[in-house]
Amino acid sequence: MFSELRFPVPWGHVAAKAWGPSDGHPVLCLHGWLDNANTFDKLIPLLPRSCYYVAMDFSGHGLSSHRPAGSPYHFLDFVTDVRRVIAALQWKRFTLMGHSMGGAVAGMFCFLYPEMVDKLILLESVGFLLAPEDTEAWLKSKRRVIDRLLSLEAKQQTPKARSPEAALQRLLEANEHLTAEGGAILLQRGATETPAGLVYNRDMRARTQSREFLTVEQCVKLLQKIQDHVLIIISQDGLLVPHKIPRRNHFVRALQEALESTLKEHIQLVEVPGSHFVHLNEPEVVSGIISNFLTAHNTRARL
Repeated sequence: MFSELRFPVPWGHVAAKAWGPSDGHPVLCLHGWLDNANTFDKLIPLLPRSCYYVAMDFSGHGLSSHRPAGSPYHFLDFVTDVRRVIAALQWKRFTLMGHSMGGAVAGMFCFLYPEMVDKLILLESVGFLLAPEDTEAWLKSKRRVIDRLLSLEAKQQTPKARSPEAALQRLLEANEHLTAEGGAILLQRGATETPAGLVYNRDMRARTQSREFLTVEQCVKLLQKIQDHVLIIISQDGLLVPHKIPRRNHFVRALQEALESTLKEHIQLVEVPGSHFVHLNEPEVVSGIISNFLTAHNTRARL
């Protein structure tokens, strides 16, 4: 069983769902890009019941309000969403768990507010968004954000309504790592029923977010500042396995080498079978690893 939460913000509200006793150890769960809090629906029931899990929808996602007209989505806006929710919950110290983009948001939050986080769990994320390899690519990525935002504003398109079957099919076509069951779970929170059919809830502007890119050198230096324990779970058929990203091999490998050598005292890197959505498609593959990490006290969790 879970409960729905809403946290007021100047432009509306940030929505969330919660499991477990409210006086349990707090764990904030952050979803991936264009997903929503339902991404944790199958995983959280398998985790320790002594914790209080809150899975939030980032602004423009799930059941949360869209940002005001004319406002782009910046990566740090999502980090700010987290800080607002934590303030509303009045948590002083808590565990962060993030999937994909949510992991990058969680990583940045840890660097900015290290005193607030006791443990960090990254699912198919290394806690960063790696920078383009050359300056021109970086500039093009920034220009693309501006051009796409202005294009969306000029078109002023109304969200397209689809049948439930078509909405699910479109979601699955856009993400080959999702199973039909997983897609249906995300769609429950990611779309609203109208007389014309299902309409996706997500703000189209969120597709053009301005990201905070970091180099491997910056990533390593920031990771070395983390004093809490970190668990990184990478799927063998996910998006971060080096051979799956031929143009970024040296980036991912260099970061993995740093994690496995100089940072091994604080950080565990675990590879599991499955896809980018292993926590949703096959939660039992990662639930034991995460549970052991959550319940370990004062010493590095041993897997």
